[in-house]
Amino acid sequence: MVAIKASAVDGFVARPPADVYAVLVHGPDAGLVAERAAKLASQAVAGSDDPFAMVRLEGDDLAGDPGRLADEALTIALFGGKRAIRVRVGGRPIVTAVEALLSGPQPESLTVLEAGDLKKNAPLRALCEKSPRAAALPCYPDEAGARERLIDEEMRSAGLTISADARSLLSAHLSADRLAAREEVKKLCLYAMGQGTITSDDIVAVIADAGEVGMDEAVDAAFAGRPADAASALRSLRTSGTPASVVVAAALRHALTLHRMRGDVDSGRSSRTVVESAGGMIHFRRKDAVERALSRWTGARLMEATARLADTIALARKSAAIGEAASERALLAIATEASRFAR
Repeated sequence: MVAIKASAVDGFVARPPADVYAVLVHGPDAGLVAERAAKLASQAVAGSDDPFAMVRLEGDDLAGDPGRLADEALTIALFGGKRAIRVRVGGRPIVTAVEALLSGPQPESLTVLEAGDLKKNAPLRALCEKSPRAAALPCYPDEAGARERLIDEEMRSAGLTISADARSLLSAHLSADRLAAREEVKKLCLYAMGQGTITSDDIVAVIADAGEVGMDEAVDAAFAGRPADAASALRSLRTSGTPASVVVAAALRHALTLHRMRGDVDSGRSSRTVVESAGGMIHFRRKDAVERALSRWTGARLMEATARLADTIALARKSAAIGEAASERALLAIATEASRFAR
C-alpha cells in the first residue's frame, strides 16, 4: 500500500482493507500507538469466544526466530474465526520475520506491529509502506482537531455535555499523549456522572493543576493592583508547597507578555482587541484580568517591573535562604504599585 497520511489514519483504523493483514503502527506518541493497535486487534477478533484469539509477541524474540511470526499468523483459531497478533517492536530488527509473513499465503489473522518513531527510510517502515499486503500508520501527538474528537467521543459515551468554557480549559490541560488524555477525560466524566453538563469548575477540580491555577491567580492579582488577594494566593501556594520564587518566574513571563501587548495598545488598538487576538497565549479565564492590567500599566512601568522581577530571581538563585522572602516582597510591591495608578 501507499503510505497512509496522518489525517487518514482514523478512517483506516475504523475500516481496514480486507486484503491488508499486517499493519505497522508507529510514531512518537506511544499512547496513540497503543490505542490504535488495540483497536485494530480487538476489531479483528470481535465476536470470538476463543481465549487464545489474541496473541502477544515481543519483537526481540522474533528477531532470533523469524519464522515464528508467519507460523503464528497461519495458525487456525481453536474455535474458528480470526486471530490477532500484537507484536511490540524492540531494539532488534524483525524485517526478515515480517518479509516471511508478507511473502507467504494470506492468513486468517491480522498482525499489528507496534513501534516507536521510525524514520522514513527505516527498513520496517519502508517494507510495510511498499507492500500491497501491509500498511504503515503514523501516530503523532494530538492536534487540536483530534483532541476535540476525543473529548466528543468520551462525552457521548458518558451521556454528558460540556460547556464551551470548560471544553477550552479541558483541551488546554490535556496531555499530548492520546492514551493519557483519554484517561483524563474518562476520569472527568466519572466525576461529573449524573450532573448532565461539565463546567469549568469540574475541570479545575479534576484536571487543571492546582499549582498552575494558583500561580495565575497570584500573578493576576499582583498586576491588577490587589495586594490582599495576591498575598492570600501566595499563602495558599506556600501551603501547597509551591515556592514564591516559582511564582516570580511566572510573573516575569507575564510581565514580558504584557509589555509586548502594551506596545500594540500604544499603536492604537484597544485592550480588548489585543487580548482577544492573543488567542491561546492568554487563557480565557484570565482575559479580563489581562485587560485590566493593560489599562493600568504603561510600557515604561512594565519594563521597570520586569527588571525588578529579574533581579529578584537572580537573588533567589544566589541565596535560597532569603530568596523566598524577597520573592514575596517583589510580588506584593508590584501589586501595591499597580493599586496606585490606573489609566
